[in-house]
Amino acid sequence: MGTIAVIGFTGFAGGHITEEALRRGHEVIGVSRTGSADPRPGVSVRQGDIGDVALLATLAAEADTVVVAVHGAANGQPYLASLVPALLDAVVAGDARLGVVGGASSLDVAPGGPRLFDTPEFPEMFKVEAQAHIAVLEALRSSDAEADWFYVSPSATFGAYAPGERTGAYRTGDDVLLVGADGNSFIGGADFAIAVLDEIENPVHHRTRFTVGY
Repeated sequence: MGTIAVIGFTGFAGGHITEEALRRGHEVIGVSRTGSADPRPGVSVRQGDIGDVALLATLAAEADTVVVAVHGAANGQPYLASLVPALLDAVVAGDARLGVVGGASSLDVAPGGPRLFDTPEFPEMFKVEAQAHIAVLEALRSSDAEADWFYVSPSATFGAYAPGERTGAYRTGDDVLLVGADGNSFIGGADFAIAVLDEIENPVHHRTRFTVGY
């Protein structure tokens, strides 16, 4: 099995990805700004910030895949998009793959649009974070760096407020929001992580975005 670096491993998405990676026998390098007061067996914990270029280079050299699972906005301003060039340079130099956990806001609600972000129902309180994730996707798509990356969007309902149960079932799509037979757009944390690990172990999406839902 390989080594996976998870930046933001103490968060909801990062935590589930870490657990699924460990379940499958991967070595995990877990990165957070504060470290971890409760280190998990099998996780090599590094304290650091995603803005640390030297750290990114080290992670890409040590890991086969670097997964970024951070919310993308700090102090009310997008910041992650500005780091995309450094992330891509690091994975190219380290011969690693980059995976970015994004949001659902950039997904079209139907073929041809509009984006979820542009619908009247999109909550104002989530707009700064959503804009940050949209900017990251745009930065990845516009880059000419020869890096292998994927950007994965969860369904509209995703987070600690709706953790869901591990079922082992999921669907994938491209740029259109997935909606279940019950009319809801939802993916649980554990099943989202299964989809991410499946992509890491058996790559299908190269230099593109995909989405996960039921």
